[in-house]
Amino acid sequence: MAENLTPMVRQYQDIKSQHQDAILFFRLGDFYEMFNDDAKTASRELELTLTGRGEGENRMPMCGIPYHAATNYISRLLNKGYKVAICEQVEDPKDAKGVVKRDVIKVITPGTVQEERMLNEKNSNYLLAISFMKNCAGVAYVDASTGEFRATMISGSDVLEALIDEINRIGPSEVLVPDMIPDIAEALPDLLKTSGYSLTDYKDTYDIETSGKGIKGHFGDNSLEGFGLRGFEPSFGAVMAILDYLKRTQKGTLKHMNRIQPYEIGDFMYIDASTRKNLELLATIRDRSAKGSLVWVLDHTSTPMGGRLLKRWLLQPQLDIKEIDSRLDTVEELFKKLLIREELSKSLEVVFDIERLAGRIASGAANAKDLVALKGSLKCLPKIKDVIRGCSSSKISEVKKLDELVEVIGLIDKAITDDPPQTLKEGNIIKKGYDEGLDELKTLAQGGKEWISQLELKERQRAGIKSLKVGYTSVFGYYIEISKANTAAVPPDYIRKQTLVNCERYVTPELKEKETMILNAEEKMFKMEYEVFVSVRERISSYIKELQRISRVLAELDVLLSFARAAAENNYVRPSLADNGDILIRGGRHPVVEKMIGAGMFIPNDTIMDPDGSRFILITGPNMAGKSTYMRQVALTCLMAQIGSFVPADNAKLPLIDRIFTRIGAMDDIYAGQSTFMVEMTETANIINNATSRSLIILDEIGRGTSTFDGMSIAAAVAEYIHDRIKAFTLFATHYHEITQLADKNPGMKNFNTLVEKEGDRVIFLHKIVEGAADQSYGIEVARLAGLPQAIIGRAKEIYRTLEMVEHDVAEVKKAVRRKIVRETAGERQSQIGLF
Repeated sequence: MAENLTPMVRQYQDIKSQHQDAILFFRLGDFYEMFNDDAKTASRELELTLTGRGEGENRMPMCGIPYHAATNYISRLLNKGYKVAICEQVEDPKDAKGVVKRDVIKVITPGTVQEERMLNEKNSNYLLAISFMKNCAGVAYVDASTGEFRATMISGSDVLEALIDEINRIGPSEVLVPDMIPDIAEALPDLLKTSGYSLTDYKDTYDIETSGKGIKGHFGDNSLEGFGLRGFEPSFGAVMAILDYLKRTQKGTLKHMNRIQPYEIGDFMYIDASTRKNLELLATIRDRSAKGSLVWVLDHTSTPMGGRLLKRWLLQPQLDIKEIDSRLDTVEELFKKLLIREELSKSLEVVFDIERLAGRIASGAANAKDLVALKGSLKCLPKIKDVIRGCSSSKISEVKKLDELVEVIGLIDKAITDDPPQTLKEGNIIKKGYDEGLDELKTLAQGGKEWISQLELKERQRAGIKSLKVGYTSVFGYYIEISKANTAAVPPDYIRKQTLVNCERYVTPELKEKETMILNAEEKMFKMEYEVFVSVRERISSYIKELQRISRVLAELDVLLSFARAAAENNYVRPSLADNGDILIRGGRHPVVEKMIGAGMFIPNDTIMDPDGSRFILITGPNMAGKSTYMRQVALTCLMAQIGSFVPADNAKLPLIDRIFTRIGAMDDIYAGQSTFMVEMTETANIINNATSRSLIILDEIGRGTSTFDGMSIAAAVAEYIHDRIKAFTLFATHYHEITQLADKNPGMKNFNTLVEKEGDRVIFLHKIVEGAADQSYGIEVARLAGLPQAIIGRAKEIYRTLEMVEHDVAEVKKAVRRKIVRETAGERQSQIGLF
């Protein structure tokens, strides 16, 4: 019955009613307790023992965790998609009338995490929101730990597909979805759930006018014009949804979210989800591991913010040739200067995550260790500038212009102890000499403790008891402890305080007086020390924009240094880029395969593609001979060049590629009810409908998911369409040898094949791409190498010879029929009918 509830339970229920969508961590003493359904969920997900509180019908299921171990438990819940509301005491128990006042101080969700120990240092953690206006979609996303805030809009014939692809590129931890979904996106929630995102609904009450005012209110009156947001109105609702959600959950300042960067999807090379996966940019297809991916090869970054920036660049290669050349200039300069490269790496290795440190300082979450880490990082700036003083590229010049923030270093150095504790309310944070009032309290508290330490010696001598001890507990305060054997010698002014099994504890009037003075002084000291620390942190938060600029510039330097180190280690060269032109790669290599098998083991290949004579290359040859590796390495070379990296080749001249598309391999999408062939055709249709003459297309075995004639017909038609209408740079691998005839009648097509050397019945794959069509597929030989029993291999060869004889006989019959048609045609010459 509600009237029988205790005040504490009633308080819990009131707070829980305001946070129904989160697991409430309710602070009781040294534990966070969970009750009712929250307790059942937490006990199941965290493997905690489920107990109970109360009796009969008022008994509440209950479980708890120590407050000092909460981070690990919260991380596990967030990884499973839950939200956690942290409820703390918000008044001093001494001032409480009845139950101590409690309230939720923060709601932690998958997309709003700021705590360092809950984050992967080289991965961004995004909260993303979606909004709609007419037939357009708006997207905004933020990393609450760094303040990075971006927005874009999506329009066109297939808004939903483009929207899902952009969300997948961003890879948010949590998605805010409006309660009103238009017809163009009615399948959106289901698609997002299938992708595994944590979803949170929001009430979409944001029109353009109110959203515009809200954005100006947060970022400043001129933010729409100053940040270039005019024209991005469909995203305004998403921006406001994020701001309101963060204010509601974080309960603090969003000072570090001081700018928003709008962008057009067309500002960068477009790489769809299939291509990101097939090229294994951030993870391998097989086990989703970073090892074996492109980022694994390129990531030599020394700082967390550099690691995060590298991943962003990989997913958004540049189309601005000036920006690309500026990056390449810096990479080249660092590539040529080994000593500078090594010194710079050492200097950056001791730089902490300034971007996230700034975020915690601005939001009021930073502790004293964070400030010490910031001080150490800023102290590295003069050393970094000294190392690069002989460099002149534009990116390095930006580093030289950075403000060293000596005033911030001086403030932290003067105020904060060199090795402070993690906690903020237990002292030893502020240095002596920084605050006069605090120093007086410390002296008073220290004097009292010295008096206590001298008391033990004094009382031993007075009582004649050598085993006498003076101790302290948080419950009973200071006491004098005497063993039971010595109680007869206790002085008459001792007052018994506590009886234990082997001893008695006493106090004296003088000890009680000193205890009150010491504890009052310590309490005041801890409170004042915390207040002084907060004021120091506030002063530093006024430098947030400068700290963010330092972080951005150092992160960029770190990535470019990483490219230079990868180039030196793997023998890469600087590519030459032009807006238009040929693809000319001499001695090209696959960066990942080469790294995996070892330097000098990879067989390099040339790629020459020009818009007129060889923009479309048909590649034939057996599996395992290197067709797929060759095609991927061309795509990776173009992508690496456009992020500003050197490339794995002897020489590379490249045009700007606006989009890379790949269709490699096949996989059933059973959850969407799509067969292998349907997936293949869907991905092919996406390429056909979105590629341009400036795109690079990689197609591997189009049409293999259906019958031979169907597949061959589709493959040939797709090839002709791309050649005739799209005119994109295309690498097209096929086992349909008949398709090689297309090169005879299409001027932009050329045949290439993977070189094979025969030794009797066996073949050796040379992994070399040469001009001309392959003479056969060698599929049986591949099956032998894969380990099929010899009996199967032998029988397959018998069947193959039989089929060859049948094919030969059928061909002869066809020729005879054609000759007969020619003879019987009155006076007309009948040319032989070609396949295409």
